[in-house]
Amino acid sequence: MAELGLNEHHQNEAINYMRFARFKRGLCLKTVDSCFQDLKDSRLVEETFTVDEVIDMLDGLRTVVHSEVESELINTTYTNVLLLRQLFSQAEKWYLKLQTDVSELENRELLEQVAEFEKSEFTSSNKKPSADLIKPKLAPLNEGGSELLNKTVACLQEENEKLKTRLKTIETQATAALDEKSKLEKSLKDLQMIQGDQKINANQDITELENKVAALKCHFEKTLNDSTANQKFLEENLVTTKHDLLKVQDQLSTAEKELEKKFQQTAAYRNMKEILTKKNEQIKDLRKKLSKYEPED
Repeated sequence: MAELGLNEHHQNEAINYMRFARFKRGLCLKTVDSCFQDLKDSRLVEETFTVDEVIDMLDGLRTVVHSEVESELINTTYTNVLLLRQLFSQAEKWYLKLQTDVSELENRELLEQVAEFEKSEFTSSNKKPSADLIKPKLAPLNEGGSELLNKTVACLQEENEKLKTRLKTIETQATAALDEKSKLEKSLKDLQMIQGDQKINANQDITELENKVAALKCHFEKTLNDSTANQKFLEENLVTTKHDLLKVQDQLSTAEKELEKKFQQTAAYRNMKEILTKKNEQIKDLRKKLSKYEPED
């Protein structure tokens, strides 16, 4: 048996359409035959006809046959368009785009193949149509699927997996960034607490130093008013005070270096340095004032 190169289901659909087309073709041929029969019954009642009468009968017959054939051809065109519409509608449900090659409709080899297929399918007078051939509509695509559809689904699934992997990577990176942010915030908070404590300690040391210097100044002023018998004691106190001042200055210098090392990246360092500079200036002023009371050699 001749084949159209289609699967069983689609070949049955083609046979169903060919049966419909054969039926319509038979009706058209019967209509043409009836036109000739009507002409015979209505006009061919005399033994002889003139040329004009024959021409008139043929013109009338041509008009009738032309009208019938034209109507049938138009109807066939519309029928084919409706058939294509069914196919395209089913394809669009699966997001497919079908294409047609009109040039293949005049391929003599393919036409002969279809004619052979029709002959093999309809020459047997005892052949009965199967249940699949008498369906009034094309069944929706539901099994097997289309190769293009399968490729599209596979591509979408692959893209979906890629997006899932990318999303998982982004989530991991976001979690790591949040953890790092929390660690940095905790480190910053600890650093601020340390800086605050060191600033308080430095302020306390400076205040204590200022109080000590003020007390020494008062003591020196009181000592200068004493008698000359206390001059030697005053000188010893001055020497001791000088040592204390040097020791305090050394402590301040050490504290300055430690603070400079710890606060070199903060604004508190600059502020502290300015305060220490001012205090050093004050100490220098005090030393100048104290030097006035030292005995000349």
